[in-house]
Amino acid sequence: MDYITGQFLVNLLMNGILIGLIYGLMALGLTLIFSVLGIVSFAHGEFYMIGGYVVYYLLQAFGNLEPMIAILIAGAVTFVIGVIFELLFLQPMGKGDIERPGEYAILLTFGLAFFLQHVMIGIVGPFPTKVDRFYDFAEIDWGWLRMKAATVWFFDMPISSSRLIATGVAVVLTALMIWFMSKTWTGRGLQAVSQDRQAASVVGINPSHMNTLAFGLGTMLAGMSGAALVTVFAWVPWVGMPASSKSFIIIVLGGMGSMPGALLGGLVLGIVESFGAGLYPDPSKALAYKDAFGLLVFALVLLVKPTGFFGRKL
Repeated sequence: MDYITGQFLVNLLMNGILIGLIYGLMALGLTLIFSVLGIVSFAHGEFYMIGGYVVYYLLQAFGNLEPMIAILIAGAVTFVIGVIFELLFLQPMGKGDIERPGEYAILLTFGLAFFLQHVMIGIVGPFPTKVDRFYDFAEIDWGWLRMKAATVWFFDMPISSSRLIATGVAVVLTALMIWFMSKTWTGRGLQAVSQDRQAASVVGINPSHMNTLAFGLGTMLAGMSGAALVTVFAWVPWVGMPASSKSFIIIVLGGMGSMPGALLGGLVLGIVESFGAGLYPDPSKALAYKDAFGLLVFALVLLVKPTGFFGRKL
């Protein structure tokens, strides 16, 4: 363990924060769906996967397309798919036409995940694809900050430009989502429905419309997080499965339905995984155990606070 230095620990912390912010964005959509509709979408990871593939094929077809535009298009595509699915299949649940809505939602979203994953396998095949980094940084050297094409050195700590750009996208989208939820009438309407559907309907808010919007926004955030990360990881049709499992862990860590909890849970999970993998005595096995470190802190938090960081007792 002679390689452990102060700079190495700071580097692990920084990498954990970077990936944790992306995790938080990924889970933000899932917690929004749960808080408004009262269901957990098991297809969340598949929308993350679709977002990445939309960017991949857009950049393949239009080589000069601005990558940020491609990410926005990926968000629009996943938003539309989510809205159509909610209108066709989840709307009857909101109207009270389904006898056991909880089980119905689980089976339906699980079936959607299975369907989307195998449709994509049929379309793109099982082989991994990788998108080239969105931007090459200009070469600069300011001592404490250096850039060269694919890497940024911050106080001699290397950071992948792809991961840095993905984190920047996550921060901007998270800030916009917080602004939307707190400053706009529609966002406050979503919050009102999540707190009390009947009271919200009394003051003129249509819960059915809010259900559709919440599901669409949730799938959009998943798609855009995948679109931002497609340059970081190899992309295959089942890439959404680990992303989905991490999102479930995060929303339980942060507290079911809590947006601040989703952000904090994402940061905690990212930092724990980074330190766990970086400090594990056998580097050849460290990545294999990375998910186990996240599950360990998940279990410890639930032992101390079963409702999560910001969860409320039902």
